[in-house]
Parts: sequence; structure tokens; C-alpha cells
Amino acid sequence: MIAHVLLLAAALATPRTMRLDYIHTGNATEEHFALDGLALEGEWPGRLDRVIDDTNLGKYLFEVIDRKTNQLLYSRGFASVYGEWETTPEAKAQWGAFSESVRFPAPAGPVQVVVKKRDRQNAFREVWSLVVDPASSTVDRSAPPAFKVWAVMKNGEPRDKVDLLLLGDGYTAAEMDKWHNDARRLTELLFAASPFKERRSAFNVWAIDTPAEQSGVSRPSDGFYRRSPLGASYDAFGSERYVLTFANKRLREIAAAAPYEFIEIVVNSRTYGGGGIFNQYATVASDNQFSPYVFVHEFGHHFAGLADEYYTSDVAYGPSTERLEPWEPNVTANPKAPRWADLIAPGTPLATPWPKEAFEDAQKQYQTQRRAIRAEHRPEQEMEALFLREKELETKLLSSGPNAGKVGAFEGAMYESRGYYRPQTDCIMFSRDSVGFCAVCRRAIERVIDLYASGK
Repeated sequence: MIAHVLLLAAALATPRTMRLDYIHTGNATEEHFALDGLALEGEWPGRLDRVIDDTNLGKYLFEVIDRKTNQLLYSRGFASVYGEWETTPEAKAQWGAFSESVRFPAPAGPVQVVVKKRDRQNAFREVWSLVVDPASSTVDRSAPPAFKVWAVMKNGEPRDKVDLLLLGDGYTAAEMDKWHNDARRLTELLFAASPFKERRSAFNVWAIDTPAEQSGVSRPSDGFYRRSPLGASYDAFGSERYVLTFANKRLREIAAAAPYEFIEIVVNSRTYGGGGIFNQYATVASDNQFSPYVFVHEFGHHFAGLADEYYTSDVAYGPSTERLEPWEPNVTANPKAPRWADLIAPGTPLATPWPKEAFEDAQKQYQTQRRAIRAEHRPEQEMEALFLREKELETKLLSSGPNAGKVGAFEGAMYESRGYYRPQTDCIMFSRDSVGFCAVCRRAIERVIDLYASGK
């Protein structure tokens, strides 16, 4: 590790950030990559003593290798929009193309950037490689965009902290006060949840003002369209509540104005929705009654690679055809030997019983009502009222039984009722209940914080 630090330090006392943009294209059975550009951004915001990722998180991994010495300079696991899209029914019928980016400390000389993907045994295998020369005239060295950057919360220099960037989408110039208030409010919501609460001093939170011409973002299923600065939209992959942006390069060019490692896009809307992709970005609607839950839940995906533990809601992805052990830290296909076995009390049955049948019966009714509300374009208040009734029942069911609150292996996770298991009956990755993150998710989040922040 010391060699990695010395190599980077020798390359440049304060390295700048290099961004590699590429096009990720393919279908359900094959994928390809093509370079879309290189850019030098501002100073590298991260630690130089934790340049190698040892978390084993992500569907993909990229490595930066020095061409002269073959030494590994930097690595990070990540997931991607393409990686989600390739599991949808659409990918079986046609090709798709998506813009993606990776960022790393600018090297002194040519490097090999290698992208790897997990195979059926969860081992990373190379899927793309290219040489990057920082001295090339093709590297964009233009100044960062002239947006207003401000600190929502600053606890130290970017290199010593986890740097979270908040970006508002669909806020007009007349709504900048609302945007500032939303940014502050959501920040406080995140740091009210453990373990972020206890590690608050390890974070900086930045924000950029990006005024929109019109208020709100697109919701195609409601016939509502907006040309918003970040291009965020509901209905990603056909899921009415899934909010993503496919304008990655535009997003990255705007974000380059601030130091960041993680991005949260706040869309100016009351309609329930959000999304989160590990090491890419997360999204949340600003004004829904359940925005606090969505924000923290989706940030769990983005920040720590946490899996969805729920399995009764409609999703955009097809069911898994094999029960491979997931890479996500909070789910398992092996209830007899889960990766969190050290947190399980002796004598806890594996798999662990819980009120599964009663929960599923109730969920069938709620999901039917939810689909009807959306199909009939009924007011958002009706959806919020449904969620409140659902939450009340979930709280009662999931806090009952001899294994409530215990760590075990509870069947039902990863969008499937059979074959995948979660660590506790309840968690913010499972329900809209108010329990926060389970013990396993909290530990996974702590590990990522330590990767990016100096000290405790």
C-alpha cells in the first residue's frame, strides 16, 4: 500500500481527477465498450492511502495499472445503469447503449484501464481494456462549469472526508430557496440514521445550483415531460417509481464543479420515487411523505452496494434463473452459512422463521391497490395513505414472533420469495417501517466510510 501512495505522490503532489467517459452497449447476451472521452477535473477529492478497493463490492470493477511497472495504482468496484438494464425483458429483444464514467487520480504517465465483470462464479473477469495517456491532446483540460457550489455541511478537507454531492433537478431560478431548504433537510435526514449519525464528522456535503427552465422532471406514464438540467425522469425501465438519468455525461460535467465521491440527485416532485446504483448516483423525490425513507434506502444502494431485501413490489428486472451467491453484503443464497454468521446468536435456527405467509397475503392486497392508483392516475395523497396503512401493518407483523430483532437468515429478498435470505426480519432495505438499517447493513456502510474518510 505504501508503494501505491508514493507512486501517486511522486506523480503529482496534488493529483487532479481524471474522468474516463465511455459508451456501454449490448443486449442480454453480449456487451461492448467504446471510449467517449477523457477529461481532467479539479483536485482529487479522495484519500491516497486507500487507493485499492478491498470491499469486494460491485457487479463491475475497474483497475488503473501503470504501463511501465505493471503496478496497480487504483481500483474501485461499481454497478451501472447498463448492468441493470441487461436484466430487463427489453434487453432480450433489442440492443441498448448507455453513457458511463469512471474517475481516478490523474497519473504521471500512460496507464492501462481495465474493466472487469463478475462471472457465474462471482470472480471478476476482464471485459474491456484501453491505454490512457494523460499527456494526450485529446484529454479535455477546460475549466469546470460556472455553477454555484456551496457547502451544506463541511467537516474538513475533501481528501480526508467522504464527499457527498447533492444536485437538484427541476428547480427553477425562482425555486432556489426551496432547493437550498430541501438540500439541508435531506442532509439532516441522512445523518439521523445510524451509522451515518455516529459518523457525521467523517462527511462533507456539497451542493450545486442548477436552475431549470421549468419546474419538475419528466413522468412519461403521466404524460408529463420536462427538459431538466440533469435529465432525471420517472419510469426508468418501465417502473413508474424508478427515477434515473440517462444523461450521464451531462451529469458528470456539471458535477465536476465540486469535489465529490458520491452523488444524490434530488428531483423537485411530490410523486413517490427514487433510485440508487452502487458507486454511480442515487435519486429521490423531494416532497413525498415517504421521501425520508426513499432517500436513505436508495442511498444505501449507491453508497454501500446494499441489495433490495423486499420481494413483493413490482420491479423492472427479470427473476434470477440461478441461485448464485450475491455480491451484495446483506443477502445470501446460503442460509446455513451466511456471510454475517458472526453476528448470529448461538441457537438461532437457520433458515430463521418469521411471519412470512401473513406478510405475503397482506402484500398481495396492497400491491393490487397500488397498481390501481397509478393506472388511474389518482392523487398522490391516495398513494401516501395506502403506504401509511401498509406501514402500520408491517410494523405489527415484523416486530412479532420470537426472532424479531434478531440476526438470522430470513427467506425472501432480492425480489424473490424463495431462495434468497436477508439478515433480519426488518430493515430499511426491506420495508418502509421506521427501524433503520439492520446490523449487517450498518456494518457494510461503516466499511465504505472507512475506505473514503481518514480517522474515525
